[in-house]
Amino acid sequence: MKGVTQFEHRTQTVIPAHRFAWRMGRAMLTYVGLATVGMAGYMATEGMSAVDAFVNAAMILSGMGPVDQLKTDGGKLFAGAYALFSGLFVVIATGFVLAPVLHRVLHSFHVEQGKSSDD
Repeated sequence: MKGVTQFEHRTQTVIPAHRFAWRMGRAMLTYVGLATVGMAGYMATEGMSAVDAFVNAAMILSGMGPVDQLKTDGGKLFAGAYALFSGLFVVIATGFVLAPVLHRVLHSFHVEQGKSSDD
């Protein structure tokens, strides 16, 4: 049974490249999901086009701040909450993206070739 992390144990072989690519794709979806939430929020509260909403969401996620002047109180409240939430979420999402890479590198060093006396 796999654990919460879904990573292979040190006694197992390193997963093939195509399975690793799927693992990385799932991790990258966390960023796509967060950008989609930001776009939907800007479109709903400020009436922005999809392109303008994407630019503003991307700028908030990168820590640069919104591009356009916010006109509504709802838009300002959304932008503030989204900025606070995304600041924490980016740190967590980065962990999800880096975990498979770091695990693969470390796992390749620790794969056991055979049984040893310290099992």
